[in-house]
Amino acid sequence: MRTILAFLGFLMVSITLHATEDPAHGELRALRTEIIDAIIQGDIDTVIQHVHPDVVVTWQNSEVCRGRQGLKDFFERFGKDSFQGYKVPPTPDELTILHGGDSGISFGETVAEYHLLGKHYEIKSRWTATLVKVEGKWLLAAYHISMNVLDNPLLNAAKNGLYATAGIALVLGIGIGFLVSRRRKS
Repeated sequence: MRTILAFLGFLMVSITLHATEDPAHGELRALRTEIIDAIIQGDIDTVIQHVHPDVVVTWQNSEVCRGRQGLKDFFERFGKDSFQGYKVPPTPDELTILHGGDSGISFGETVAEYHLLGKHYEIKSRWTATLVKVEGKWLLAAYHISMNVLDNPLLNAAKNGLYATAGIALVLGIGIGFLVSRRRKS
């Protein structure tokens, strides 16, 4: 009986929260879906339709794109071949923080798949998006995405490469030392 009452209470709270939710959140969910679908399909022209003309995007590699053309150039140069899709698409941690009726900030997590340096990587990142409503339409005005600089697959690959190189150098050093010592004895 308690379980049923708890479930009914949860359901009532959920319905109440959803019923009082600002309609902007539904519009923002639709924007997120359209942008993600376009990115997955490699359709940069559709993405461009959903960003502000003065958009600013900062990527994991610290590159900054400004404006629609800058974003398009970045996708042509880097995103087309390296980005392979999402294991976890950009997912907000909570509802967008609305500031008045025409701006908001959203933040969350994503796991993207990349093909870099001949290998497949899944990179977990955190992101922050600034959204603005212009002439009745929500647009992405700024996007910042970053990964953990102390713990990520690229750093781990570099460390493993360093360990392998050190191991090979150690074996070669021991071998050369052995040969030199044998030569001196003879």
